[in-house]
Order: sequence, then C-alpha cells, then structure tokens
Amino acid sequence: MGNVNSQDLSSHQWQDRLLVLLVDDIKDETYQKQISELQQSENGLKDRRLIVCHVKPHTYKKGLYTKQWKKATIDITNYKKSTSSFEIILIGLDGGVKLHQSDFLKCEKLFSIIDVMPMRRREMRNKK
Repeated sequence: MGNVNSQDLSSHQWQDRLLVLLVDDIKDETYQKQISELQQSENGLKDRRLIVCHVKPHTYKKGLYTKQWKKATIDITNYKKSTSSFEIILIGLDGGVKLHQSDFLKCEKLFSIIDVMPMRRREMRNKK
C-alpha cells in the first residue's frame, strides 16, 4: 500500500495472511463491531496466521491491539471499491485478494473461506 506501506505489507507474503480493514473514521459502527468480533476470535486468527491491518486516510497500523497509527504514503481511496465508509479485504499467503466486501464479516465465515484454501489445508494436515 504505497511506498513504505507496500514494502511493509509485502514482507508478509508467504508468511502471513492479511485482513485489511479500510475505514474512513475509526468511530464507524461497522468497524468497531468488526474489531470486537476479531478480538473474540484471537486464537483462530493466530492459528490461521492472520494479521489485521487497519487503514484510514493517511494512516495505518497492524495488529488488533496496536494503538499507534503510522503515517501512510497513499490515499485510502486507491483501494476502496465502494463509497462505503468501511471495507474489508482478505489477502492470502500468495498476496492475492481472496475476499473484498463492504460489510461486517463474521469470523466463522472468514475462517471457512481460509480453511478451504490449499495452503491452509496443507497447514492443517501438517499439524496432525
């Protein structure tokens, strides 16, 4: 996502999956509900190597509990696909977009999307 940001996020390729929350205002009701949902499923996020990235105009941060926002080098509108004040993007280990939607995402649905991915299936087999 922009010069510094794309290098920062691309460092996760083949290491982590990314869940990018694009938001115009962090007081947005859907954004707050999404954060709460994700915090309740922290173990599931860790098990699936999922990093949450928050992006708002001109700033971003990584992690569910990180307080400090970093200055972004790009405008959020470059990644938004709708006029909605909230969007969520799932990026797989390969760097490809696996989901892009502008409404609340239940962790159950998120995990079911990830769990059918070939690399995730391999991870689950290797754990056994």
